[in-house]
Amino acid sequence: MHYRDQRHESGSPQYDALWTNARIATMLTGTVPYGALEGAALAAKDGAIAWLGVQSDLPDAPERLAVRVIDVGGRWITPGLIDSHTHLIFGGERVADFERRVGGERYAAAAAGGSGIAYTVARTRACDEATLFRDALRRLRTHVANGTTTIEIKSGYGLDVETELRMLRVARRLDAESGISVRTTYLGAHVVPPEYAERREAYLDLVCDVMLPRIANERLADAVDVFCDTIAFSPPEAARVLATARALGLAVKVHADQIADTGAAALAARYGALSADHLERTDEHGVLALAAAGTVGVVLPGAYYFLRETVKPPLEALRRHGVPLALATDCNPGTSPLLGLPTAMNLACVLFGLSPEEALAGVTRNAARALGLADRGLLAVGKRCDLALWDVGSPAEIAYWLGGTCCAGVVVAGKCRAADRSID
Repeated sequence: MHYRDQRHESGSPQYDALWTNARIATMLTGTVPYGALEGAALAAKDGAIAWLGVQSDLPDAPERLAVRVIDVGGRWITPGLIDSHTHLIFGGERVADFERRVGGERYAAAAAGGSGIAYTVARTRACDEATLFRDALRRLRTHVANGTTTIEIKSGYGLDVETELRMLRVARRLDAESGISVRTTYLGAHVVPPEYAERREAYLDLVCDVMLPRIANERLADAVDVFCDTIAFSPPEAARVLATARALGLAVKVHADQIADTGAAALAARYGALSADHLERTDEHGVLALAAAGTVGVVLPGAYYFLRETVKPPLEALRRHGVPLALATDCNPGTSPLLGLPTAMNLACVLFGLSPEEALAGVTRNAARALGLADRGLLAVGKRCDLALWDVGSPAEIAYWLGGTCCAGVVVAGKCRAADRSID
């Protein structure tokens, strides 16, 4: 791949950048698989896609059309990947949990024993903002090297006012300084912190009456999440958080039915949630509710794999009822220390039976919907110019390889943001 810069030539180029000699997976539906175009080109202007089609249909020679012309050498271009569910900001790690789990301990037992989320909460509270930012940025760069251009990051390892705000500020700083798009989600209702173990209602008061209004006022979150399950919050408790968030004008999401079918998926639908995530034990009623509400179902194969679960999300029911299906890394220190979406795609195909095309849709157009982002996830004129470039023979190959990366670079809002191995 090489490029030509036309800045000093005469005339006024129509586009800021033009990628040529490409194969493009637009991910538009109702066309050929992957919405694929061969012998294609794509142009960007002011951060958006301004032209896309077969290269021979360009209205003029590439060098007269764009300031910067990039010959991608036949590589595949897809929408930039979107990770719609992560817990990327945290202190410490949970290797001891991992060692106990491979020895047979269950996730719920670890949580009840004071390890699990509570352990990470203690480590995160002990970290200053600079440390949290440094470590999260390092993890984020690995995600970007694997094709991610938009990522959601949750709080939820603070569970007190000071640390939750610190985590959200770090996420906002990552959005400002990392070069990719970061969407921030408040997850104060992750679990009840140890100091409130006998005062659950008081902790909910803190979340709903203190933290949520302040977070909304300071615009620190794009959405609010709640973990509704047997080890976290009951449906009535979760409903209070969701109702408060909606009243404050915030979008909502739900960790739903991972450990038991608590009716959390139906609860998510009732409050118009952007997404319901996990879904391993969601029943038919929950699936129907998601379909009726237009809520995206997000499956998290990394956690399923890492926890050695045996109950899969109800994929056939989700497909049958037309629930939009996304997938994400669930990157976190305890149950899914997964740093790249292509691996999550592979796991979703192998463990859950998704097709490679379903998997790619789950990290592009459906992931965008899970974050409420209508401007990305597809390649079409007018959409944000977020791209991932791949050294693969077909888009299916993105979900095929394990280890390393096939990503040759990413483009965010029309600008190269990751180290493109051949643009230097």
